[in-house]
Amino acid sequence: MPSGYTHDAITFILAVPAAAAAFYVTGSFAAGAVAGAAFLFGGLMFGPDLDTVSKQHSRWRFFRFLWLPYRVFFKHRSRWTHGLIFGTLIRVIYFMGVATIVLFAASYFSAVLFNSEMPEVADLAGAWSDAGRLMRLHAGTDLMILTFAGLWGGAASHTFADMAGTYIKTGRSGGFL
Repeated sequence: MPSGYTHDAITFILAVPAAAAAFYVTGSFAAGAVAGAAFLFGGLMFGPDLDTVSKQHSRWRFFRFLWLPYRVFFKHRSRWTHGLIFGTLIRVIYFMGVATIVLFAASYFSAVLFNSEMPEVADLAGAWSDAGRLMRLHAGTDLMILTFAGLWGGAASHTFADMAGTYIKTGRSGGFL
């Protein structure tokens, strides 16, 4: 398995072609920049090694606690964390769920602290819906798809490097799909 430094180097090197490919496909500099930034974030902060104590995990600093349930629930290098098909999707869904819980708890404690009206779950669901609508309105669906593709690409570069390292050491690469 490659070291954290190797994974980082691969991410930095491949972010440029990812941004260039997005620019080539869309003809938009903004789309290329979004895809490249998402690729970097996907490889450096949002990658498969969040299921263990790693460089990716340590980069979250104060917010590392958000990934503790993820680490407990998923076995390291399983198809659910390192998998090309589900890995990034599960992390996005997990992160959105945790963000929802943290935001709801913060608004609840704020209501208690300032003696104001208690929030309801429907209020938070409405806020996420409004945020999604605003993103689609101002950024467009294509940019949201490019963001996910960039996240996926950054994480996939990590998984492919792990597969290559495993194959070199053991002659097999199974379990990642």
